[in-house]
Amino acid sequence: MIHLSWRERETVKKVKCVHTDAKKYLVSNTLTAGNFYDVKNETEEFYYLIDNTGKIGGFYKEYFQDA
Repeated sequence: MIHLSWRERETVKKVKCVHTDAKKYLVSNTLTAGNFYDVKNETEEFYYLIDNTGKIGGFYKEYFQDA
């Protein structure tokens, strides 16, 4: 149940959102292009980070570049 403590975990790294042009999902409500975000957990395909709503969200890595 690691997801319950992600907000308190230390930041793995910082990433910059480069675009919010999603093909399938609406991400422009929760991410802003040009903003930097703290990554709390990372998998092969996703970054789990605190988004603009203040909650943890999982997003494809294609929206980001390393800061």
